[in-house]
Amino acid sequence: MVKLNKIYTRTGDDGTTALVSGPRRLKHDLRVDAYGSVDETNSCIGVARLYSGELPDLDAMLMRIQNDLFDLGADLATPDNGEILSYQPLRIIDGQVDRLEAEIDRLNADLDPLTSFILPGGSSLAAHLHLARTISRRAERLMVELAHGAHETVAPPALKYVNRLSDFLFVAARFANDGGRADILWVPGKNR
Repeated sequence: MVKLNKIYTRTGDDGTTALVSGPRRLKHDLRVDAYGSVDETNSCIGVARLYSGELPDLDAMLMRIQNDLFDLGADLATPDNGEILSYQPLRIIDGQVDRLEAEIDRLNADLDPLTSFILPGGSSLAAHLHLARTISRRAERLMVELAHGAHETVAPPALKYVNRLSDFLFVAARFANDGGRADILWVPGKNR
């Protein structure tokens, strides 16, 4: 159980932050940047949810994803470096990826096939979901870079989850745009 009584600790005043497993890292460390981008994705989804009230099933999916993103942040903030910990670290599991895939399929089932790329926008909900999608893609790029770094690890389910998340957010944005009917299509070379 998390208990936060005091918000500021002054321990980060030197430009470092503590990982869950204890070691301190610089605040511009790649691992910190990766879980920071996951947190930014979560915040953007929180803003999107301000507009999802008329789509309660989608709103419930987004709320589950927000919780998953805290799990993902905890996973990234507790690197598996072979050290024996006194607790079981929280990890993303394949079941979370499977649920996300099922929700993508559910939302995508009634969407018209795409005939063009689409421009981010349409409804307020869709626009915010597109923004969350692009932030999640940044988080994914950082996680992949981290996974390929010397002496660093990122668990495969975490990488799968963040990859699937951007797909979910794309399909959810189309779903929020009146089932794709309000999508704004890209017209190649339109302004030449």
